[in-house]
Amino acid sequence: MRKLSMEELGRKSVAEFRESEKMPIVVVLENIRSAYNVGSVFRTSDAFLVEGIYVTGYSAKPPHKEIKKTALGAEESVTWKHFPSAKEAIDELRQLEYAVFAIEQVANSKKLNELNWDGRSKIALVFGNEVTGVEQSTIALCDNCIEIPQLGMKHSLNIATAAGVVLWELVRGYIGANSQ
Repeated sequence: MRKLSMEELGRKSVAEFRESEKMPIVVVLENIRSAYNVGSVFRTSDAFLVEGIYVTGYSAKPPHKEIKKTALGAEESVTWKHFPSAKEAIDELRQLEYAVFAIEQVANSKKLNELNWDGRSKIALVFGNEVTGVEQSTIALCDNCIEIPQLGMKHSLNIATAAGVVLWELVRGYIGANSQ
């Protein structure tokens, strides 16, 4: 085995990324304390061709030094918008006919591994604060909640890690369903 060179990886330019067909996924970041976490979500969203990110509340937004450090340029490729509140972001998503899911542990949540997403229907994923999670008032606005099954003692993940897990599971399902 050998590592692939940058040329072999076929990395898209910012212009090529913007012209690429995207996954109909919008990530909503609600009151994320760490700009590093925001930047990590930008980078992951770029990796999986996410349609966009809605940054809400007091979450840091580009341009920001700490976002730039972890996003590694993804803040330039991924389309994003800022909203004063998650409610305003969800209101816009509803007008655009997105199904909205909070990523949170709640009664009667859908387990991530049981979610059947076809890769064509529009979906928005709300990720909450590192300590308090998605606000209860925001959960009330969502169609349902998706829970990442966890087996250890902590039963919580860093928001950037959770975003990576959820986005990969959706993209993995899409790739599997469309590879036949």
